[in-house]
Amino acid sequence: MKIQRKMLIQVPAGQTKLRIDKYLANCIENSSRTKIKNAIGEGCVEVNAKIIKANYVVQPNDSIEITLPYLPAKEDVKPENIPLDILYEDNFLMIVNKPAGMVTHPAYKNYSGTLVNALMYYFGDDADQLPKLNGDEEEGGNERAGIVHRLDKLTSGIMVVAKDEDTQRKLSKLFSRHDIEREYWAVVWGHFKEKSGRIEKPLGRNPRDRKKFAIVEGGKNAITDYEVEKEFDFTSLVKLRLHTGRTHQIRVHMFSTGHPVFGDLDYEGTAPHGVKLTSNLQHRINNLLELMPRQALHAKVLGFTHPITGKAIRFESELPDDMKELIKKL
Repeated sequence: MKIQRKMLIQVPAGQTKLRIDKYLANCIENSSRTKIKNAIGEGCVEVNAKIIKANYVVQPNDSIEITLPYLPAKEDVKPENIPLDILYEDNFLMIVNKPAGMVTHPAYKNYSGTLVNALMYYFGDDADQLPKLNGDEEEGGNERAGIVHRLDKLTSGIMVVAKDEDTQRKLSKLFSRHDIEREYWAVVWGHFKEKSGRIEKPLGRNPRDRKKFAIVEGGKNAITDYEVEKEFDFTSLVKLRLHTGRTHQIRVHMFSTGHPVFGDLDYEGTAPHGVKLTSNLQHRINNLLELMPRQALHAKVLGFTHPITGKAIRFESELPDDMKELIKKL
């Protein structure tokens, strides 16, 4: 199965100035501005050997190199007998507890073992009835199998899955209006001076690494409340409530305060923060990082008004075994 398209495009000398997403969507067969923007956001588009932003304006004689990740067609997404931890299910939606290590939906380098593969197996012949994400095929199409929101691959916790388009649309509105209770628990480095507070810092793509996010001027508004649940020798267990749902929001916000999530490979969570190291302590930390080879972050609580019945519902999951063991050792 072909997994990517890589191509080199030479802009002609007589080309008029045009935004690069429009230009490439016109040039590349079976493409779209959405796919192009996603590729740019992932750092997969270079102009004259430099990574660019989506608002770049194509110039005559530009040399463009683009790698388009291959998104599998619906028929390529195979049902897989992967056990699901189902916390609740009715005729309209399902609440699942996603384990760490499971990707939400098929994408480049992750075509199997995803939550979507598991859902397609679980629903069997009814899988075809599951709605698209926002009904927008360019944002993933039917292979999203009713998924309304996402968790990072290495973040565990509660997710909601819609069984029909009406439920999906109403749930999406709840998320967009932030009418959802979302509480995460995390082990982070160091101790907070203020044991509770609010972090309100805008997020956007990291200009130096487009696969990561950062606090950037002019970024999207992002608000996280935190409360220290317990302090250990050199780490803290914190509860975090999201008022917005930006990609990597908690991880970037914690990093920005000097308290990155323990074990976070992308945001310096594997390096000691606020610790006076000794050889014995470094050995202990190494053992703890081996025990927790991912970010110690779990989506513990999800609450909202049922989009069909109108009843308030709330779900809570236990911390996964690796986080329980980490806290025990701490």
